[in-house]
Amino acid sequence: VQLQASGGGLVQPGGSLRLACVASGSIESMNVMGWYRQAPGKQRELVASITSGSSTRHADSVKGRFTISRDNAKKTVYLQMNSLKPEDTAVYYCKADKWIAAYWGQGTQVTVSS
Repeated sequence: VQLQASGGGLVQPGGSLRLACVASGSIESMNVMGWYRQAPGKQRELVASITSGSSTRHADSVKGRFTISRDNAKKTVYLQMNSLKPEDTAVYYCKADKWIAAYWGQGTQVTVSS
């Protein structure tokens, strides 16, 4: 499975972006799909995840601002990001887990700055 992330860019504080992760194959068989981010000098961290049953989990730092969702027909997982803050600046990666296998997308840069 190949994952293609898109939707990043430069946005002002308080703004919104929607990231999309399109898979080359079906995502219905993936146990979990998630968005991670890595800021300069920091470790990669989980932002949000969604299971095959559509149960979601969001990091405390983004709760109430970010929402993960999936569209199986479009083979796409989304991350809606609202009320963006400068500390959200990072490269965002999507990941798919299927049993012991893990697949990563190439990352998309999100920069929050005035």
